Amino acid sequence: MDYEEIRYTIRLDKELMRKFRYVAQYDGRSVNREIIHLMLLKVKDFEKKEGPITDSV
Repeated sequence: MDYEEIRYTIRLDKELMRKFRYVAQYDGRSVNREIIHLMLLKVKDFEKKEGPITDSV
């Protein structure tokens, strides 16, 4: 994957983060990789329903 790295900060509930970290570890991923994995799944699902995304926001 050829990309320019972007950093993005999110604010979330401590308990949600604790649970998400558990899920990520269960899946054998870091929290960061789990977030990227979920984002890729969401984009793939969106494009399957709506067609390829070609415009930038």
